[in-house]
Amino acid sequence: MKHGKKYVESAKLIDRTKLYDTADALDIAVKGATAKFDETVELHVRLGVDSRHADQQVRGAVVLPNGTGKNVRVAVFAKGDKADAAAAAGAEVVGAEDLVAQIQGGFMDFDVCIASPDMMGLVGRLGKLLGPRGLMPSPKAGTVTPDVAKAVTEAKAGKIEYRLDKTNIIHCPIGKVSFGPEKLKENLDTLMDAIVKAKPAAAKGQYIRSCAVATTMGPGIKINPNKFTAVSTAQ
Repeated sequence: MKHGKKYVESAKLIDRTKLYDTADALDIAVKGATAKFDETVELHVRLGVDSRHADQQVRGAVVLPNGTGKNVRVAVFAKGDKADAAAAAGAEVVGAEDLVAQIQGGFMDFDVCIASPDMMGLVGRLGKLLGPRGLMPSPKAGTVTPDVAKAVTEAKAGKIEYRLDKTNIIHCPIGKVSFGPEKLKENLDTLMDAIVKAKPAAAKGQYIRSCAVATTMGPGIKINPNKFTAVSTAQ
């Protein structure tokens, strides 16, 4: 694969044979970000589990202390007082049967979907539309809840969901380049703490196999996983 000049220049800052401390990796990522827009910084973590087994799934949600830097659009399935509370909390769209019809008609202008438990019978009809996009409300992610207003507030504040993909890797945004290394590190540490605490009892051997950070347009920077491995072993 041929990379552009800016990517190549950013790659020169990285020693490919080295595993960096978190702070150093994020400092390099920020310094190497040269795009004309505020690039997102992502964390990629490979775990020593097998996602094919139900007892080795790793999934959850966490509120990043400094948010994600993204304007999150929220859709809520609720009725009555809960619908009013969700709207007051800042949800962009709130509804029930009418919202189901909108989504079936192609409406997808939202980033997070939240539902009160009594609405899941309706929301279930949308599994084939919301599921592939990662938008299906889930109790594990805190997006199926009686307190929809709180869920909206948390989503707006920077709550993100983490989950394994088919290759046993978790991919998550931890903020924008403009945050600077310190705020990004706070977000990364919060996310890694949540992932470590979510370690399945069935997981054997080294839990955190590898991790790396990368900006939207930049190369990956490998982080030494030993710090996180030690923490996960102590859990």
